[in-house]
Amino acid sequence: MANEKSSSTKICPTCGTRLSADAARCLVCGTNLSTPEKESRPGKAVQGSRMPEVTLSLPLVIGLLALFLGIGAILVYVALGQAAAPAAEVTETPTVTLTTTSTLTPTPLTPTPSNTPEPTLTPLPYTVKLGDTCGSIAYAFKVSVLSIVLQNNLPADCSTLIEGQLLQVPQPTATATALPTATLNPQEATEEACLKDYYTVQENDTLGGISLNYNVPMESIREYNGLVSDVVRFGQQLVIPLCDRETYGPTATPTLPPPYPPVTLLLPPDGAAFILADDVATLQWTTVGVLRENEAYAVTIEDVTEGQGRKLLQYVLDTKFIVPVSFRSPDSAPHVYRWWVVTVRQAGTDDDGNPIWEPAGAVSGSRVFIWASTAQAGTPVP
Repeated sequence: MANEKSSSTKICPTCGTRLSADAARCLVCGTNLSTPEKESRPGKAVQGSRMPEVTLSLPLVIGLLALFLGIGAILVYVALGQAAAPAAEVTETPTVTLTTTSTLTPTPLTPTPSNTPEPTLTPLPYTVKLGDTCGSIAYAFKVSVLSIVLQNNLPADCSTLIEGQLLQVPQPTATATALPTATLNPQEATEEACLKDYYTVQENDTLGGISLNYNVPMESIREYNGLVSDVVRFGQQLVIPLCDRETYGPTATPTLPPPYPPVTLLLPPDGAAFILADDVATLQWTTVGVLRENEAYAVTIEDVTEGQGRKLLQYVLDTKFIVPVSFRSPDSAPHVYRWWVVTVRQAGTDDDGNPIWEPAGAVSGSRVFIWASTAQAGTPVP
């Protein structure tokens, strides 16, 4: 039975479907069964049955890839278009800023050349010598101490001078330009009119002691020198406002009892030269305090070049004395003068009614200065 059943049917070589023996074409896959069996066997393969599955999925995959690539290209194109739009706007802004700056620069800068005449005055170089102070240098060059301090960036007390130090001293003509401004300010005009003295702090000096000797309030000394406390240092130079002595009044602390200590000579510095025609020799020294009614300062000036013949003795109540022009050297050559100061007290009067003076304290040290009767070439050398 089995052999009869196998001989009446046959199997499709392509899809394996069992068909009748006389079937000419497979009803499932449509394979032509009329060819001999041996010729159809080479076409029989395992891959042939799977080809329809691969061909059906491959176009779908390719289509999806093409769709994704198209969407990505559209997104990139949109992004590049948006990035290019601001760049075009940035390039437009510099053109606006260039036009505005070019219109503003020409006109407002034209008035600046009006200030050019100011730097015409150049300071004079000066080398500090032994014993020099800012006050003595300012007196020799006829300038203020403040101008020297500002020109050389020195401290307010001007206590850092060293022998051999090079200073730049402003020319006296520079102070003349400041006079109109001083007249407009009453406070500055009052300070200019105030008579000042310069004192170098000695060992064991205190601000209270200096105030007592000068009869000037400590507050005034602190204000004029910019001090923040009552501490003073050895060698420090102080400006003493003598115009405040009157306001201190007779109720001040009592003066030092006699004998008085020697005064300190202030100006001119030792060895100063007065060689110009209009030079005025002004002598200044420190005070011993409030003088009594019968006390004074005896100033002695001796012409060392002339010898022992020419000597001038003058009694004054102030701490300053202007040497009279008549005591200048009689010839054209410069003469050397020595001077010193001592405190004296009136002991009585002579037959002519003139006071008789006797020393009331120690004699100060002496200094010399040079004075000529005619103008000499060169600048004063302190």
